[in-house]
Amino acid sequence: MQITNDIKYIGVNDREIDLFEGQYVVENGMAYNSYVITDEKIAVFDTVDARFGEEWLANLKAVIGYEAPDYLIIQHMEPDHSANINLFMQTYPEAKIVASKKAFVMMLQFYGSDYADRQIVVGDGDTLSLGSHELTFVTAPMVHWPEVIVTYDSKDKVLFSADGFGKFGALDADEDWACEARRYYFGIVGKYGVQVQALLKKAAALDIEIICPLHGPILTENLGYYLDLYNTWSSYGVESDGIMIAYTSVYGNTKKAVELLAKKLEEKGCSKVVVNDLARCDMAEAVEDAFRYGKIVLATTTYNGEMFPFMREFINHLTERNFQNKTIGFVENGTWALMAEKFMRRMLENCKNINYTEAGVHIKSAVNAENLAQIDALAEELCK
Repeated sequence: MQITNDIKYIGVNDREIDLFEGQYVVENGMAYNSYVITDEKIAVFDTVDARFGEEWLANLKAVIGYEAPDYLIIQHMEPDHSANINLFMQTYPEAKIVASKKAFVMMLQFYGSDYADRQIVVGDGDTLSLGSHELTFVTAPMVHWPEVIVTYDSKDKVLFSADGFGKFGALDADEDWACEARRYYFGIVGKYGVQVQALLKKAAALDIEIICPLHGPILTENLGYYLDLYNTWSSYGVESDGIMIAYTSVYGNTKKAVELLAKKLEEKGCSKVVVNDLARCDMAEAVEDAFRYGKIVLATTTYNGEMFPFMREFINHLTERNFQNKTIGFVENGTWALMAEKFMRRMLENCKNINYTEAGVHIKSAVNAENLAQIDALAEELCK
């Protein structure tokens, strides 16, 4: 794939993988992106997953032929991007490796060598000339690992963005960018909003026309759309009007309350209502929805004196990603005692800028007339 006259894509599609990072369902696979700039000097950006080393080298050789690369630039040390460092360095024994100081520490840990006699350590603002292409390195610590750098090519106005602006899905997948990029962002990067904001401020000073991430498609048009989404996500803002309901139900009574609430919300004209059964849905999809919408309803049963395990897991996913800036309502159910809301609130108590609805639904085993009135009141408050 030709990106500009001098920049080519040499990555691979992985259609074999079922779980990315051992937890995220990727029905449409993954792309491991790698790039090469051919100039007076040749620079390769990152490698690919270990299973695709030979395919990746073949892609590189198809571009450069019998020439030898001068540099391998490693922006991020996760093995899906760095696993073929040793293969590359053995294949091209004169090449130098360019990375941050912390990346070389990780390189030794992962692969047994940091190539001390062939390394170029770069930090924020350092440059590397390939001839007509001048590369500037920008540190991006904790986006989403501490060693990360991104790279700006001033000639073609390209930002090589590491895992930033990435998404799930192979490049030949026909799917919406925002949905899978959002799930990717909040699942993997979501905790580090402050650090992403810092990187966006640095990027704002650059004249960028193309973004080349390590996962997902190369972005060449309407870059403001992608930058605006990243700004919203990393500032924990509300992306879409609507209400997200996350629930668990043992015998169907809590589910009934949720269905009645969703119907009431729609009757009262709420623009969007999204319902997630936490025992059955993709947890990463539910997390994505919770960060996307400004109003959330948590509905669950009292279980072992606390709450149902899937709800506890869900709230853990939220809090470890700095969940904030939301309005939250509760639906709880209990036969022995009503304890679920107490423990949900306790789990959320360190989240910033959380507003709780005055109305709530408190079911004792099964939905009754009092609960119907509570559901109506909660719907009324949420729709204001």
